[in-house]
Amino acid sequence: MLVLADEQRTGDIGERECSIQRRHQKLIEEAPSTAIDDALRRRMAEVAVRAAEAVGYRGAGTVEFLVEEGEFFFLEMNTRIQVEHPVTELVTGVDLVRQQLRVARGLPLLGGGEPPAARGHAIECRINAEDPAVGFVPSTGCIDRLEVPTGPGVRWDGGIRNGSEVGPHYDSLLGKLVVHAADRDAAIARMRSALEALVIGGVETTVPWHLAVMDEPDYRMNDLSIRYVEEHAGLGETADPGLRDVAMATAVLLADGERPRVASGGAPRSHDGRNGLSAWVRAGREW
Repeated sequence: MLVLADEQRTGDIGERECSIQRRHQKLIEEAPSTAIDDALRRRMAEVAVRAAEAVGYRGAGTVEFLVEEGEFFFLEMNTRIQVEHPVTELVTGVDLVRQQLRVARGLPLLGGGEPPAARGHAIECRINAEDPAVGFVPSTGCIDRLEVPTGPGVRWDGGIRNGSEVGPHYDSLLGKLVVHAADRDAAIARMRSALEALVIGGVETTVPWHLAVMDEPDYRMNDLSIRYVEEHAGLGETADPGLRDVAMATAVLLADGERPRVASGGAPRSHDGRNGLSAWVRAGREW
């Protein structure tokens, strides 16, 4: 449940459905959630607003809940704008980053008006440099081809371009593919078309897995849970399952090869033979 707060008031701006995840990291997000009814939505919003008010929170934040059999349970509050904020922006038309800047300047949220009601349905797929065929093992390399879908109701928030290096030391997220349509079925169809048009060369990505999810019956029927990935193992796999152990062992060896080596009595050495100090320190600059 997303909350917005300035010096005068705290309010909610709707919820997001984020059940599909792997290793506690989300893969698909939607707004609004079709897993809750209006009564439960109001109860959750009231609790989220009270929680933010209790700590004097300012800006945009997200209060997360687990929902089971009509009841909800507090999980955590993320005191920041979240990766999946575009789905809220698309269904409400509110620029959340702009609202945060307004709060920082002491200006009223939403120009003093009320949050708009959600319109339509939005879906976000987190496109990661990972290979779903071998357990979402991270993939590294150089982006040698990038074609991003465009058109009405399609949004790409990406951090890569042709020539970008994807290494093992940072998060594997390459970009977020987001769509908006009149209802969930139309949004699923639009996301499927957008995924088919998205081309990322040079690394393995989760695009084939996301495409498979868009056609998977449980997903289309909104039968979702935090165990979705485990319960649909093999979804979108095209590689030989026997390669799983080989890929995982290779990933470990690659990571080990990136570690600096320490010679006896010396400083860590980098691959170019220099000691492991940064260029800043080697230049003798003050910290």
